[in-house]
Amino acid sequence: MGEPNSLSLTRTFPVKPKLKAKARTPKETPESKYWSSFKRHEIPNLVSSISSVSFCPTNPSIFSASHSTSLTLFSTETMAPTSAITSFRDVVSCASFRCDGLLIAASDLSGLVQVFDVKSRTPLRKLRSHSRPVHFVQYPVLDKLHLVSGGDDAVVKYWDVASQTPLLDFLGHKDYVRSGACSPSSMDMFVTGSYDHTVKLWDARTNSKSVLEVNHGKPVEDVIFLPSGGLVATAGGNSVKIWDVIGGGKMVGSMESHNKTVTSLCVGKLGKDSGEESDQFRILSVALDGYMKVFDYSKMKVTHSMRFPTPLMSVGFSPDCSSRVIGTSNGILYAGKRKTKGITASNLSNPWSLGSVGEPQRRALRPSHFRYFHRGQGEKPTEGDYLVMKPKKVKLTEHDKLLKKFRHKDALVSVLASKNPENVVAVMEELVARKKLLKCVSNLNTEELGLLLVFLQKHSTLPRYSSLLMGLTRKVLELRAEDIRASDALKDHTRNLKRSVDEEIRILQSLLEIQGIISPLLRIAGR
Repeated sequence: MGEPNSLSLTRTFPVKPKLKAKARTPKETPESKYWSSFKRHEIPNLVSSISSVSFCPTNPSIFSASHSTSLTLFSTETMAPTSAITSFRDVVSCASFRCDGLLIAASDLSGLVQVFDVKSRTPLRKLRSHSRPVHFVQYPVLDKLHLVSGGDDAVVKYWDVASQTPLLDFLGHKDYVRSGACSPSSMDMFVTGSYDHTVKLWDARTNSKSVLEVNHGKPVEDVIFLPSGGLVATAGGNSVKIWDVIGGGKMVGSMESHNKTVTSLCVGKLGKDSGEESDQFRILSVALDGYMKVFDYSKMKVTHSMRFPTPLMSVGFSPDCSSRVIGTSNGILYAGKRKTKGITASNLSNPWSLGSVGEPQRRALRPSHFRYFHRGQGEKPTEGDYLVMKPKKVKLTEHDKLLKKFRHKDALVSVLASKNPENVVAVMEELVARKKLLKCVSNLNTEELGLLLVFLQKHSTLPRYSSLLMGLTRKVLELRAEDIRASDALKDHTRNLKRSVDEEIRILQSLLEIQGIISPLLRIAGR
C-alpha cells in the first residue's frame, strides 16, 4: 500500500451512524393524509348528548343530528343549522332519511316513531306500538313504504307507514334492542343488535324466528351492513367484529384498539383523488375514550386514528366523501369538511353548469418531429420515456473529509466538537475498523482529551452505545492515567464519569432485586 496522499478514491462512502433510534411517530401514509384533510369545525351549544347523526342519501349537503328533544338539520356548506324539528315529548334517540330524501323518520324515548316532511317539518305519521323507549328506526334501502324499529321492549317491528300499523313483530331478543341496519342488497333483510350480546338477521318475508344469530360477547351498541351486503360489523365493549352472514355467521376479523366502549359505527369511503387507495371502503368507529378509528377490514388493520377531547357518541360520513360528522356526549358536533378539486358547490346544485374549462391537451412529441430534439431542461418526461438519472453528488461532512485524507485524530476531534453522539460513535467504529482509535486517543492533547471524557461521561452508560464506549472508557483511563493526574480539569471529568457509572450500577442492582421478587410470583401465576 502506497502513501495516503497518492491514493485516488474513485468513490466515497460517508460514515453513517449504525445505531439509529426509531421514530416515535409512524410516517404519515397517503391514507392518513386523506383522513386528516377533513378540517375540523366545531358546532357547540346542542344542549345534550348527540345520540345519532344521519346524512341525506340524495342531497349530501344536509345531515341531521338528534339531541335532547330536538332533531336539527344542518348544511355541510356553512356548517350551520338550517331547520329544527321540536315536536317531541321525550329525548330523540335516532333518525333516518328515506331513500329519496323527502321524508325523515325519528324515534324518541317515549316509544313513539314519527315521520316528517324534510322541507316543511310537518309530522305526517305517528307510529305507536312500542311499550318502551325506541332506540333505532331505519328505512329499508329503496323502500319508501316501510320502516324497521326496535327498542327496550326487546321487540323488532316492521311497519307499514301509510296505515301506521306494524305488519310484523319479530321476537327473539332477551334484552334491550339498541341498534339495527337494513341490507343494501335486499329490501327485506335487516339486522339488529341487543344488550343480550346477540346480533340477529331477520327476513321480512318470513314471520318466523331469525334467519341467523351471532354472539358478539358483549352488549351490542351498534351494527352496520358493509357495502357488499354479505358482511356485518358489530360494536360492543371495546371491540369491533366483522361477520360473514352469507357464510353462516363466521367471524372474519376483530379490532380491539379502543380503550372504552365503542358507541357508533359507519362506513367511510376514500375519495377518488387519493391515489391507489381510491374507491375503497373503511369502517369508522367512535368510542367513549374520545378516539375515532379508521379500520381497513380488507387488511384487518387500523389505518388512522384521531383524538377528541370528550367521549364520542355518534359518527356519520357523507355519500360524496366530502363531510364527516362526529357527535359527542356534551352536545358538541365536530363536523369535518374536505375540499374537492374541480367541483364547486354551484356545480353540485346546478347539473347543467359547464364548470371550469381546463387547459387544452398538448400534443405528444414524437422522434419524427424536430421539436423533440430541442426540448429544454424544464420539459417533463412522458409516461413511456426511459429516464437516465444523473448521479447525485455526495456531500461530505467535515469528519468525512478528514477521514478521506487519513487525518484520523482531527476527524475524531471534529466530530466530538459537533456534539452528535450518533456521528461520534460512527466515527469511532470506523477508526476501530482501521485500527487507529487507540492511537488517536494517545495523541490527544489536554483540551481534546477533556472533550472525549465529557462525551464518555454523558453517553457511556446509554444501552445503545455502552457496548463500545465502556470498553473505550477503560482503555482511555489506562492510557492517559498520568495526564489525568496532572490536570485538575481532567480529574473533575473523571470524577463525573465515575459518578455516572456508579449511578448506573445502583440502578441495575435495584432492577435485579425487583426481578428476584417478581420471578417467583410469575412462576406461581403460570402454574
